[in-house]
Amino acid sequence: MKYLVVIFFLFATVSTFAQSHDDRPVVQFTGVVHNADSSSVIVPYVSITNTSARNSVSLSNYKGYFSFVAHEQDTLRFTCVGYGPVTVVIPANVPNKSYTMQVSLKPQIINLPTFHVFPWATTDEFKKDFLSIKLADDDLEIARKNINRTTLVALSNVLPRDAQEIQSASAQSMHTSILNSHSLTPNPLLNPLAWGGLIKQITDSDNKSSN
Repeated sequence: MKYLVVIFFLFATVSTFAQSHDDRPVVQFTGVVHNADSSSVIVPYVSITNTSARNSVSLSNYKGYFSFVAHEQDTLRFTCVGYGPVTVVIPANVPNKSYTMQVSLKPQIINLPTFHVFPWATTDEFKKDFLSIKLADDDLEIARKNINRTTLVALSNVLPRDAQEIQSASAQSMHTSILNSHSLTPNPLLNPLAWGGLIKQITDSDNKSSN
């Protein structure tokens, strides 16, 4: 019985060694990974999976450069986030035991479904906020508020005059100055009617105070 176990173990070891042994020539596989849309743009940190060698994985550096040992006719799969996968097969009878190539990866855009984030933890909080919500004014109501007389008067008191208003006031002042250039400008202090109106205002004010 012991001899049978030893013979079985020997056959299993030989079979495993025969399966792991690969008679294909070894080559140094070297290259650079570029963007397929622009050859001047490199793709860094690309995963290179050798599907012919038990899915062993290599990685390109930050400049897209890679170099590792493989066998002739090995199948290599290049993958990177944001790019479509590319499969490369090393040809047979490679001269000088070295194979160099430039791998191009095509950018891949994946449109994800829309995801809405709501600030309510429960349905009851949503109902409470929904019932107390204050709807915004529509365009017609906003226009009515903007042309309201009270709003226009309030804005005219705080807003500075624009260039057109300043120009109009300056032109009116210049026009008045031209009209009065050949006449005497009346002095309000010498106008008896103005003095009479002032005395009347003072008298009326005294009468109101005494009453």
